[in-house]
Amino acid sequence: MRLVVLGASGRTGREVVTQALAEGDEVVAVARPGSDVPDGATVVRVGFDDADAAEVLDRAVRGADAVVSALGGRGRARTTVCTDGVTAAIAAMQRTGVRRLLVVSAAGLPGEGDDLAVRLLVKPILQRVFRHPYADMARMEEVVRASDRDWTIVRPPRLLDGPGAGRPRRALDRHVAGGHRLARADLAGELLRLAREDAVVGHLVAVAD
Repeated sequence: MRLVVLGASGRTGREVVTQALAEGDEVVAVARPGSDVPDGATVVRVGFDDADAAEVLDRAVRGADAVVSALGGRGRARTTVCTDGVTAAIAAMQRTGVRRLLVVSAAGLPGEGDDLAVRLLVKPILQRVFRHPYADMARMEEVVRASDRDWTIVRPPRLLDGPGAGRPRRALDRHVAGGHRLARADLAGELLRLAREDAVVGHLVAVAD
């Protein structure tokens, strides 16, 4: 595959890039100027508010089999990075005819499949503490769902560094029961598998250990 990874310098994005390269995929890594990206990828440096961002993104995504957004805010601060990046990517995909899009969101957002304690106790706390990044991800999901691309929204729970444990559990259009954590390495592997699956187009997929 020719894979474009947004947020390629982040902890999840780096895992996606590294695993895709190991599988023999051609990877275009889109990242902020000055950030660190794994060796072996074609690196595209751009800020989504740059004057030439549209032109740069068009060159980056042209000819891609799939675009993966691993964008995320830093900490709890107000942010629009996920919405801005995915909006810009969708526009570039429309201009260049690229269809397949996967975006990483968060299982902390409301959804089907949560048990009573999670729904009434855990998530209200999470949604207060991380209200700004969650608001950004919720808006990003709205943009993705409204688009005409072949999209899949991927919602993992709390992400951990370190080695993966293997293939995680999945749930389609609902959250994974009892799924509270996931290694970034496992998330990256699942993103690469989902990019090749037509059955998950137009769906939310939750993944957890």
